[in-house]
Amino acid sequence: MSYESLWKKEDWWAVWLGMGIIAVAIIAFNMGGTLKPIAVFPPKWDDFRIIVSHFSDNWQWYILQYVMWSAIFTVSSHLIGFKPREFYPSFTFVYVMSVLIAILSRWKAMTSLNLEAPLVSLIIGLLIGNFVALPKWMDSGFRVEYYIKTGIVLLGATLPFSLIAYAGPVAFVQATVVAVTTFLIIFFASTKIFNLDRRFAACLGAGGSVCGVSAAIAMAAAVKAKKEHVSMAITVVIIWAMVFIFVLPFVAGILNLQPGVAGAWIGTSEFADAAGFAAATQYGSMYETRFGFGEDEAIWAFTLMKVLGRDIWIGLWAFIMAIIAVTRWEVKEEKPSPVEIWYRFPKFVVGFLIASAVITLISSGYTLAEYNSTLKPLVIIPIKTLRSWTFIFTFFSIGLTTRFRELVASGIRPFSAFTAGVGINVVLGFVLSTIVFVEYWVNLVP
Repeated sequence: MSYESLWKKEDWWAVWLGMGIIAVAIIAFNMGGTLKPIAVFPPKWDDFRIIVSHFSDNWQWYILQYVMWSAIFTVSSHLIGFKPREFYPSFTFVYVMSVLIAILSRWKAMTSLNLEAPLVSLIIGLLIGNFVALPKWMDSGFRVEYYIKTGIVLLGATLPFSLIAYAGPVAFVQATVVAVTTFLIIFFASTKIFNLDRRFAACLGAGGSVCGVSAAIAMAAAVKAKKEHVSMAITVVIIWAMVFIFVLPFVAGILNLQPGVAGAWIGTSEFADAAGFAAATQYGSMYETRFGFGEDEAIWAFTLMKVLGRDIWIGLWAFIMAIIAVTRWEVKEEKPSPVEIWYRFPKFVVGFLIASAVITLISSGYTLAEYNSTLKPLVIIPIKTLRSWTFIFTFFSIGLTTRFRELVASGIRPFSAFTAGVGINVVLGFVLSTIVFVEYWVNLVP
């Protein structure tokens, strides 16, 4: 691996940006300040005059926040390889729309319908992306993976490391059972029932069992799959990921699942980090509206299950299938090195773990009363608010980049093979989350 990847890969940039924000928050706190002003967010409202008053008092902070986000994302994206003259105006559009979405999602009428910011941003993004002819160059600012990875690193600062130590091993075991089972089912259905190319089958299996789009791309590189195989695998992943954003919270609500249990089930069943965060946040917010708690628990359980449990399988699956491809499918190819596991490993997971460890270490020096009165409002909540902005950028960008006409063109055979794995994912994940490991997911407390 070239050292250039440290500043030319969005995985690493997500780590640098997330940890940079956390470091600034800690430094500001130690100097008697806080990031709270720049971490501004619209309040809940039922009278539009509340919003007018809020923006008349805080407009300068929104401008400063916009400057911060646009500067760090534009500069880093330029180093990754995107043109600033295309990225900057596109991100400006994303930010302005995100502010409007945040305002709309905080309206009492929307919250009463359980239409939280992730779902609102997704719906508006889908409408614009499919019914408004945006210039193709604007896609450079709709960076779903980059935004969600940065948000995940920031999420680490709000998830106590003690929870990772408590439920992390369980999450890995549960994820391993589901990942192996789902991969084998999709691969078997693809090759034996629907007669698909085995390299294509490997991409579909990785996308369904591990981490959606990222896993499909990593697997394609590992087994030398065709470009059209990657595109079709990504398409079927997006189809089911979009469906589950709406279906999983709805079903969990009908069953009145405890938020930790629902988060674990969503983390086991969803195929993409961004879509899963939307579903977990949606259900957690719905639960919190009714019972006064639940949003953090749902997000924590989802994160443990999906990010720590399933995402780390990306490198392992890519390495295993690369060996199979080299030794069984194409003997003439160069044999992969074990270091390939690290190459494929999602680096933002490292940032997530470091962020959690750092904040946990700092908070250990405070009593519970001191933590709640100082560290939480001055450090944790601002980081959490900035994380919320990255999630809105993410979900809005998902909608903008999801084209219904492209989804329809994916083909029935790949969709059917992938759907076989979907059924296993959902049922097996439900059993493991609600019965086998339910004690861990119910007792997620900081």
